[in-house]
Amino acid sequence: MNPIQIHTKNPYEVRIQPGILQEAGTWIRKIKPAARLAVVTDSNVAPLYLRTLLHSLEQAGYRDIPSFTLPAGENTKSLESAGILYQLLSQRKISRDCCLIALGGGVIGDLTGFVASTYLRGIALIQIPTTLLAQVDSSVGGKTAVNLPAGKNLVGTFWQPSLVLCDPDTLSTLPADVFSDGIAEAVKCGMIRDAQLFDCLAQKDPRANLEEIISRCILVKRDVVEQDEQDTAERMLLNFGHTMGHAVENWMQYRQRHGQCVATGMVMIVQAQVAAGTLPQSVLDQLLAVCQKYRLPTCCDAPLDQLFQICRQDKKNTTNAIRAVLLRGIGDGYVQSFSFEQFQSFLQGGVAK
Repeated sequence: MNPIQIHTKNPYEVRIQPGILQEAGTWIRKIKPAARLAVVTDSNVAPLYLRTLLHSLEQAGYRDIPSFTLPAGENTKSLESAGILYQLLSQRKISRDCCLIALGGGVIGDLTGFVASTYLRGIALIQIPTTLLAQVDSSVGGKTAVNLPAGKNLVGTFWQPSLVLCDPDTLSTLPADVFSDGIAEAVKCGMIRDAQLFDCLAQKDPRANLEEIISRCILVKRDVVEQDEQDTAERMLLNFGHTMGHAVENWMQYRQRHGQCVATGMVMIVQAQVAAGTLPQSVLDQLLAVCQKYRLPTCCDAPLDQLFQICRQDKKNTTNAIRAVLLRGIGDGYVQSFSFEQFQSFLQGGVAK
C-alpha cells in the first residue's frame, strides 16, 4: 500500500503494512540517519514487540538505544509520568538531535508526543502504534496530551511526528475489548466523513479488512487536519462523541476504555438530535446496531447533571459556549456552538426520549 502523505507544517508520511515493525529500522534510517534514538513503551507492549523493534533498529546500524517501559493504563498519561520521562531522558543524555519512538497505544503515543514536544523545547518523534485506536486515530495529527484530575487531555501540545509506521499484524494480540475500542474511533470517522467506511464496519469482518479500515480513517483525519492543524475549526469534527465521551471517561475514573466511552458519547448526541428532530430514528438505529455488533456500550449510569459539569471543562469550549459535533446524516458531520444552558437542555431532550 502506498504511504499516506500528511501535508502539515512539518510534512510526514504514514506507512501501513503488515510486518513493517520488523523493517522499522530501514524506514527510520531514511528520515533520521544520524539521530540517536530512544524508545518509550509500556508493560503490555514491551514483552510482545520491544525486542523486535530494537533488533530492527540495530540491524539498521543504530547503537546505544535506551528504552523506557512505563506501566500500562490510562493513569500513566499524567504529568507525573512526563516528569519521570524527563528525568530518564536527562540521565541518558538525550539531546536535541535525538528522536523519541512511541511504541504502544494511545496512552504511550500521547504521553511520548507530549514529552518530545516539551523536552529541550522539542525533539523529533516517531509513532509506531500497536493498537487499532492508535493506528486509526491518535498516532496521526500531532495532538499530544496528558490528563488532569479535572478532565482528559487538558495539558498538551501540537507536535507532528516525523513518521508513523502502522503494522496491522500487531493487532492480532489485542484482546477483543481493546480491538473494539479502536473500532469506536473508526465508527466516528465513518459517521462524520465516510459513509462507505461506516457501511464496511457495519457489514464486514474488520479483521479481514484492516488495511482498508486503517487507511480510510487516516485519510479522513488527514483531510481534516490539513485544513485545520491547530484544532480551531474544521478539525473539531474529529471530536464527534468525545465531548460526552470524555465526561463519561472522567466520571468512571478511567475504568472504562476511551473508545467505549466515545461510543456512549456518540449515542448520547445522536439520541439528543433524534429527540430534537434534526436526525431520523434510522441513524440512531444504525449506530446502535454497529455498537451492538462490537459490544460497545451505548449508555451510562452517571447522572446527566454530573456529566454536564464535567463537559464544562472540555478543551474545545469557549468561555461561554460548548462546541459539539452533530450530524446531518451518516458521513456528514458539523460543529454546532451551544450556550451551556442550551447544551444541557439539548442533552436532557435525548435522555427524556
